[in-house]
Amino acid sequence: AGYTVLGISPDDLEELARFREHEALTFPLLADPGHAVCEAYGAWGDERLNGRTVTGVIRSTFVLDAEGRVERAMYDVQA
Repeated sequence: AGYTVLGISPDDLEELARFREHEALTFPLLADPGHAVCEAYGAWGDERLNGRTVTGVIRSTFVLDAEGRVERAMYDVQA
């Protein structure tokens, strides 16, 4: 469909390289160790995990238009 796919994670580059290889991903993974990008997109915060609240990445997908504006945002929030 002509989209460029990128993954962004607060993990360091070495960990991302291992994950990319293990999962045989065909797109780049970018490191966001200070989670500034995740916060800017609303993809950093509290969520429930195994019955407790944790702070971290909220799995999300964003579709951006040619100017970099968010066309669509999808969040995987567990209650």
